[in-house]
Amino acid sequence: MPPAAVFPGQRKARGEKALAAGAGPPEVTGGLAMVQPVEVRPVGGPGSETSRVWTELMNRYHPLGAGPLCGAQIRYLIRSARQEWLGGLAFSAAAWQVDARDRWIGWNAAARRQNLQQVIANSRLLILPHVRVPHLASHVLGQAVRRVPGDWNEQYGYEPLLVETFVEEARAQGTCYRAANWILVGETKGRGRQDRTHQRAAPVKRVFVYALHAQARERLCTAEAEAAVPATPEGKSGPEDWAEEEFGAARLGDERLRRRLVVMARDFYARPHAQIPQACQSRAKTKAAYRFLKHPDTTMDRVLDSHVAAARQRIAKEPIVLAVQDTTSLNYSTHPATENLGPIGSRPDGLIGLLVHDTMAFSLEGTPLGLLDVQCWARDEAAFGKKHHRKQQPIEQKESSKWLTSFRRVADVQQRCPHTTLVSVGDREADIYELFHLARETPQGPKLLVRAEQDRLLADGQGHLWSTVEQQPLAGVQELAVPRRGARPARRARLEIRFAAVTLKPPQRKSSYGPLTLWAVLAQEVEPPDGIEPLRWMLLTTCLVTGFEAATEKLEWYTKRWGIEIYHRTLKSGCQIEQRQLGSADSIEACLAIDMVVAWRIYHLTKLGREVPDVSCTVFFEEAEWKALTTYITKNPVPPAEPPSLRQAIRMVASLGGFLGRKSDGEPGTQTLWLGLQRVDDLAAMWKILVPHLRPPLVSSKPTYG
Repeated sequence: MPPAAVFPGQRKARGEKALAAGAGPPEVTGGLAMVQPVEVRPVGGPGSETSRVWTELMNRYHPLGAGPLCGAQIRYLIRSARQEWLGGLAFSAAAWQVDARDRWIGWNAAARRQNLQQVIANSRLLILPHVRVPHLASHVLGQAVRRVPGDWNEQYGYEPLLVETFVEEARAQGTCYRAANWILVGETKGRGRQDRTHQRAAPVKRVFVYALHAQARERLCTAEAEAAVPATPEGKSGPEDWAEEEFGAARLGDERLRRRLVVMARDFYARPHAQIPQACQSRAKTKAAYRFLKHPDTTMDRVLDSHVAAARQRIAKEPIVLAVQDTTSLNYSTHPATENLGPIGSRPDGLIGLLVHDTMAFSLEGTPLGLLDVQCWARDEAAFGKKHHRKQQPIEQKESSKWLTSFRRVADVQQRCPHTTLVSVGDREADIYELFHLARETPQGPKLLVRAEQDRLLADGQGHLWSTVEQQPLAGVQELAVPRRGARPARRARLEIRFAAVTLKPPQRKSSYGPLTLWAVLAQEVEPPDGIEPLRWMLLTTCLVTGFEAATEKLEWYTKRWGIEIYHRTLKSGCQIEQRQLGSADSIEACLAIDMVVAWRIYHLTKLGREVPDVSCTVFFEEAEWKALTTYITKNPVPPAEPPSLRQAIRMVASLGGFLGRKSDGEPGTQTLWLGLQRVDDLAAMWKILVPHLRPPLVSSKPTYG
């Protein structure tokens, strides 16, 4: 056999060949006008001279070398007026999944799968080290993004809508991208494409994007309209039940996964208090559920996409919707073998678990309409105890960026629901100057309503927020219903209302944001009950407040924030999410996505029974469920000819969970409902078994017989 030949496509070592003769002189200095006109020239095929020059330049001077580049690609060389090479750049296929980019776009998993090819990556940008021309890089980027859509269309038959790039923090700051009007949308998480074990060994990079079309985000999200139409069984005009409505449009890459998701949602809802084997009721369904939760395609975002689309449909029917965001922790300290958890307490060796920041949409009546955003993460144990360094870090590197992420997601929903006014609501933890600045920078986006925590300095430097608003004349006194909290009973509080327009001075380290003008509403309780600390709320909002009625309206809106606390209690106590034993954080997140929708369903049923008590119970209960329920409660083997009202059915279900229905008890809550629902499912199953045997047999199957 002859000796093995070198494969012609093998990559040569960097610096092996001398730079091409056409690379230009060793020093290029001066202003941009000295090298104009600068030409961004496409590189020819693999055997061309320009391809050889581009490869040599990249291998010698670029940290990543010449490649290989991923997927579809176009390469360019940068040439000056004196016919000298100044550098090169390349565009190639985009990353499959980047959290910062995906949240900025606002698309779901289905839209990403369909439209990812319309996102391209600026995978190389090189200005030769001997070229020292200010503003050259940003000038080249401007030329490149103007011509790449046409070049891409000529080569691949379609025009891209968005360009992304990644700048490693240790090497560069991305100044040229900022100068070329690229947008910084966040950072990567230090996980490469093959990081299946969550080692996060890759360097953290800043993520920049540039829209090639004015409606790039809207077009990239067009698949969400398809996902918003629930998949229905053949021959039916609508979803079979609530599970089909919320999960029927899930795009998980395999129809079997979608069907399994719907079945699991029904099982979890029928027995919200049960563990997975008990909820599934069979060995086969239990094994299938565990396989589903371990599948790489059943991520939290993908599972929730269909529910978020259904929630948007409900939101579009309301004039005003409150998007309440809050954080809760999930404690898995009793399952220490679970992988990829992090500390959630004040000690690094204390409680472990996950943190969840979710956004729930509420109508003005307090009815939950659905989840709009869910962020789940585990804290890095190695970073524990470095809280004192937080002031030196940008907002994108802090946990507090969760508030901005949620606001951007609500802003995307606002674009899709133009006839609905959305208001992002947060508690005192949301009193972040960057959040107010983001709201002001998004005039067509949602409004913002936050309870103030800090006594900020006013822009004129002559006073502070609290004292200034306290000196305003009394606008009026308003009674407010304060819900029960722990051992503190519910009560009616009398509040003195004051309001004013205030211009806040930015904090010292955030002076680049400039001053912000907001409206402040101060509510102070007078004559509180003995032993009860009086209420004292300072609300900051981008909504216009010009009178007493507008001020009290904002207070009423803020009281609806308590609904998300009830929802979190339903999720933990009702769905027992903290008792799930699944082995890894990824499986817990997939299970959490289902449990969160189940908890929403229970809470929604509770509130709807109070808003529209007289509608038929068939809006929520199947025929077998309401017939079995009424038969059991009334002890009459013959069910009524007409179904009961929704309020009557809910009270019957709650009675199975311990609700007594006394005059002083009010309406049932979520706890008695989730306990009662477990028994309803068993009653309905028995009804389906027994009823056919209780009916007299048909004489003939022919309808015309006799």
